[in-house]
Amino acid sequence: MSVRAALGDTRVVLVNGARQCGKSTLVRLVAKSCEAEWRDLDTAYMRQAALADPDGFVDFPRPMIIDEIQRAPELLLSIKARVDIDPRPGQYLLTGSARVLGLRSLPDTLVGRMETIELWPFSQGEIDGAPDRFIDAAFAYGDRLHHNSMVSRTEYADRLIRGGFPEAIARTTDRRRRVFFDSYVGDLIARDVQQLSEIERTAQMRDLVRMLAARSGGLLSIPTLSNELGLAASTVKRYLALLEEVFLVKRIPAWSRNVSNRVTTSPKLAFVDSGIAAHQLGADTRSLLRPTGQFGPLLEGFVLMELARQLTWSDEDAELFHYRTRDQVEVDAVLENRPGEVVGIEVKAASSVGANDFRGLRHLAERLGESFRVGIVLHTGAQTLRFGPKMLAVPVSALWGCSAPE
Repeated sequence: MSVRAALGDTRVVLVNGARQCGKSTLVRLVAKSCEAEWRDLDTAYMRQAALADPDGFVDFPRPMIIDEIQRAPELLLSIKARVDIDPRPGQYLLTGSARVLGLRSLPDTLVGRMETIELWPFSQGEIDGAPDRFIDAAFAYGDRLHHNSMVSRTEYADRLIRGGFPEAIARTTDRRRRVFFDSYVGDLIARDVQQLSEIERTAQMRDLVRMLAARSGGLLSIPTLSNELGLAASTVKRYLALLEEVFLVKRIPAWSRNVSNRVTTSPKLAFVDSGIAAHQLGADTRSLLRPTGQFGPLLEGFVLMELARQLTWSDEDAELFHYRTRDQVEVDAVLENRPGEVVGIEVKAASSVGANDFRGLRHLAERLGESFRVGIVLHTGAQTLRFGPKMLAVPVSALWGCSAPE
């Protein structure tokens, strides 16, 4: 387990991620094995004690677990003072539901002293007990990668609607999941976002969340959102940053490497959990699969986040981008590893693929030459098919059904 490994050589370990994604459950398992002191800052009296005497709060002879550290980020300075005096590894295990070290008031507090492990809602492989090694397999096998699938379009839509939060997965009806998603987003805005920054208009924040759900998997345009919401662009930027800090959305940066002088620099946006995005749109499995449904955009956001999850544990050290030029040549996802090898991925909601679906991937392959590892069109059909050198059509379920070489 990466948390135990980090505690073995690092003074402070932070498990950071969305609320209700299993952080507390994970660290409780660790706590049992090391007799750690547990402090939960969601508890009012515990939080008051931390704020009243931060130095005394973290002064303890055994390892300490502090749950929801963003509730009292002032503790980080006290922790820094402690671990600077005593550099033993494994002294503090923290959890957070916001990017606390991104707060302006706490720049570089624990640089060199802390390792951050991001925890997301469950991946599809974690739900199914499957390997989740697509990224490693794509770089290892290139166009020799192969995967056949029994997953239907309806089953893919079901996965989008369900999402990956343990609580949503445990609920067996759509109605009960809707109750969870409603309360989750409401609490996030009313509690976590409000704590990070006093927002003036919670109604507009909720409207922004719905607009972003409709754009999951698409390019992010601040001016467009500003016009539609009737808010200043600076306010939209601030609200968007807050939603990122609480792990509701994720920006996928643009990739260039100078392969085109007409590349756009706008990021893509993905909802961290497809179930929340679908709920914000009022979608269910049946409506997603209609010709006018949001299946395509939501599927793209779903794929982007499955890739983002895998990057936190894959052996291949890679980063996730997207690529788009001003003349509409695009690749939905670009994975680039440390040596500069590139895997390009397109996402199609259709169960069949044509040669034209590889346009953006061929554009990249021609410009990158040997560093282009493989171009993959992920689709909802059943088979892997070759479309020329380094070009494959592969079922979406390869994301959690592919095994990489040991």
